[in-house]
Amino acid sequence: MVFRGKVVLGIILVTMIFSSVVTFAVTDFVDQFDLTKDVSLKNSSVQNEKLGKAFKLIKSRYLHQVTDQQLIDGAIDGMVRALKDPYSTYMDQKTAADFMSDLRSSFSGIGAEVQMRNGKVTISTTIKESPAERAGLRPNDQILKVDGKSLDGLNLNEAVSKIRGPKGSKVKLDIHRPGSEGSVEFTLTRDDIKQDTVTSEVLDNNIGYIKIKQFSENTRQEFVNQLSKLEGKKITGLLIDVRGNPGGLLESVQQILEEFIPADKKILMTEDRDGNKESFYGRANSFKPYPIGVLIDNGSASAAEILAAGLNESANAFLLGERSFGKGTVQTAVDFEDGSNIKLTMGKWLTPKGNWIDQHGGSKGIQPTDLVKYPEYMKAIFPEPKQPLVKNNNSTLVKNMQIILQALGYESGRVDGYFDDKTEQALKRFQQAQKIPANGAFDQVSAEHLRDAFVDMLNDLKKDVQIQAAVQKLQKHK
Repeated sequence: MVFRGKVVLGIILVTMIFSSVVTFAVTDFVDQFDLTKDVSLKNSSVQNEKLGKAFKLIKSRYLHQVTDQQLIDGAIDGMVRALKDPYSTYMDQKTAADFMSDLRSSFSGIGAEVQMRNGKVTISTTIKESPAERAGLRPNDQILKVDGKSLDGLNLNEAVSKIRGPKGSKVKLDIHRPGSEGSVEFTLTRDDIKQDTVTSEVLDNNIGYIKIKQFSENTRQEFVNQLSKLEGKKITGLLIDVRGNPGGLLESVQQILEEFIPADKKILMTEDRDGNKESFYGRANSFKPYPIGVLIDNGSASAAEILAAGLNESANAFLLGERSFGKGTVQTAVDFEDGSNIKLTMGKWLTPKGNWIDQHGGSKGIQPTDLVKYPEYMKAIFPEPKQPLVKNNNSTLVKNMQIILQALGYESGRVDGYFDDKTEQALKRFQQAQKIPANGAFDQVSAEHLRDAFVDMLNDLKKDVQIQAAVQKLQKHK
């Protein structure tokens, strides 16, 4: 989590282009660390001589021309890479500027937020009505190649720079969806992405629902505005959705938690490398008069996990969904005079009860109090056949078509990839409902209608099994 950082792919890009590397960090944290502490190198004269010799050698003998700035940037980048910490990174002037742009929630790209997971650029969430959503990209999809070039070996900032591009330009992404075989190529047209980080609505039985997509500069105020509207409607419970939320600014999530947690209760704790801890407390006069639930999943990271843990341990909120990502470290962005900066891991955060949820050495995420898994159809990939799919075909494309048809209520009797009579009948019923030629052949027109219908279903909160389970639980807690 960064106090000042996050990356949304500008994919939304900024690295999330949150350069974040997801996680965004906790950047206001910089005041808690002593950056003036004297640190000396062992054998400093020898090390300085070695660095100087390498610099002079390259400048004087390297075959091609290279600038001093290139070598300095490369040296700093190399030091940070040597840490082997996916959340620490050096950003040159352009990348740092993109990083800050992302925090303002305005981007140019495909509308997908990404993280680095196990060395793979992984989508954490897509923006509604963005190129990524329209193409059918889903959370946990792994981006393997961009325009035919592998992303292996690149850090998140470098990968995101490959995905970004001007509005109207096209980009080809090779996508692997966990649970499926191989990869699928998607062609997307980049667009301007402008999103509100907080949205809300009233669900059945007057349950308030707030979705937080990321924690950026304006998120706290957006949240307060939406919560005020809901409370004005006399909600009987509140459901906060941080599924797919990769994190963001610590200050932002801290201010939101202060709305719910009284002054004598902890929000979180931080700990530096020397074991020094600092506790942060709420500011509310009292608890809210209604029950609260939080939705989490494997895409909920960093600041999103701080919110979930704080509300659960200090405000008795239940957590529903799947285990969270598990990012328990804190990054601070330190600027250089030329506009570049280093985002460096300088500490870790702990839950109000002192638990460390990090993947490496901690509990590996937050386990929900109520485990409700995503349905299997969430793993389906929109079939885009180059030739119409017809009876007796047998392929992964047919399997995905069957899975989506079944999710939409058109039972085909099987989801093994074999296009039989029942599959044809199910497809014809769908085609009739969509008022397109009901010929039983899955062509491009049928594919487009199936994709649109599936996206509409996924965005329908009444058909979201986790939301509905949470609503039922909130009703019981009234």
